[in-house]
Amino acid sequence: MNPIKVGLLGIGTVGSGTFNVLKRNQEEIRRRAGRGIEIAVVADLNTERARELTGGTVDVVSDANDVVTRPDIDIVVELIGGYGIARELVLKAIENGKHVVTANKALLAVHGNEIFEAARKKGVIVAFEAAVAGGIPIIKALREGLTANRIQWIAGIINGTTNFILSEMRDKGLDFDTVLKEAQQLGYAEADPTFDIEGIDAAHKVTLMSAIAFGMPVQFDRAHVEGITRLAAIDIKYAEELGYRIKLLGITRRREEGVELRVHPTLVPASRLIANVEGAMNAVLVQGDAVGATLYYGKGAGAEPTASAVIADLVDVTRLHTADPNHRVPHLAFQPDELSTVPVLPIDEVTSSYYLRMRVADQTGVLAEITRILAEGGISIDAMLQKESREGEPQTDIIILTHLTREKQINVAIASIEALQTVLSPVTRLRMEELN
Repeated sequence: MNPIKVGLLGIGTVGSGTFNVLKRNQEEIRRRAGRGIEIAVVADLNTERARELTGGTVDVVSDANDVVTRPDIDIVVELIGGYGIARELVLKAIENGKHVVTANKALLAVHGNEIFEAARKKGVIVAFEAAVAGGIPIIKALREGLTANRIQWIAGIINGTTNFILSEMRDKGLDFDTVLKEAQQLGYAEADPTFDIEGIDAAHKVTLMSAIAFGMPVQFDRAHVEGITRLAAIDIKYAEELGYRIKLLGITRRREEGVELRVHPTLVPASRLIANVEGAMNAVLVQGDAVGATLYYGKGAGAEPTASAVIADLVDVTRLHTADPNHRVPHLAFQPDELSTVPVLPIDEVTSSYYLRMRVADQTGVLAEITRILAEGGISIDAMLQKESREGEPQTDIIILTHLTREKQINVAIASIEALQTVLSPVTRLRMEELN
């Protein structure tokens, strides 16, 4: 049987990794796929570099449009990134009857509904394992391995840059700005790290997982997104004293009223496995009603880990290339006409436990006033830590951990606490998840 022909759009870090792994393991891959898979053409603006990386063994073009319209290409691998030209090329590839493999979580989180519908109409596949958590096969686990389960919630460390920064802040007691510079010097953070440190990258990924887990359209615009830029080293230290670690989590949870979809720094008990995921590693915890909790751990980025996921998609598409489109796994796990209209809940309706830190005057009655406000708001205290004031400094930190409460209740209580004359700075509020 003739090999399946692949057109590669972009041969940067992941593209070169895909080319190299496919070449190195070609015989193993052929045996699994049932036929050979070969990259026939590469599109990259830097054609000289592309020829150097491919050793002159494939066609190299500068215009990606030449690839997506080329008749002999069966699968287009999109590794350009971003929302603009990538969207145009993916839609053009689909219109020309090409299957698409992409690692572009931003594209699918924002334009996924349009792209999946176009692919359905043309009877082609859009595969995106590499778009979430690099080499960890979490998309396949959610779409296929856990298909018997009613997924209850997902919580994931799905951005290696922020996890590296938080690990360094905890281990070395350094502030955010210092560790960010270190991450940039080591290559863990981009020159412009906004998408990572503001939580946007993680939100793209959890949006896709949420859609697959709960059978609903992708709704990135409904996600609540907070990054780690305002996280203080002192809160990491206090969390540790209370038996917690702070991680940037992407969380999605099924509730009777709708679905929670959020990204934010989160206190997690130090005893949980996911709390001990350090450095640039990723981990995703999935709770299903039949299987219970399952944890997926590994490298969430890098040339060959991500290439591993890209090539797994190429093998899947190759196996299903001639299959009846109605017999393939749906893009979002559920049949397109069975997608739910369940709403994504606003953050005010989210239920969580909370970590509250406040700088207060070190005088009698302050704590009583704060606990009174919480009690009046129906907020129950789980634990409390009051630090001793330094000599000559008549102020101190109070840290309170609450039981489960609705976000809008905690917001009202915080506003009342900050109005007290004895509270000397804005209240720091972080959400907590037990993940049990």
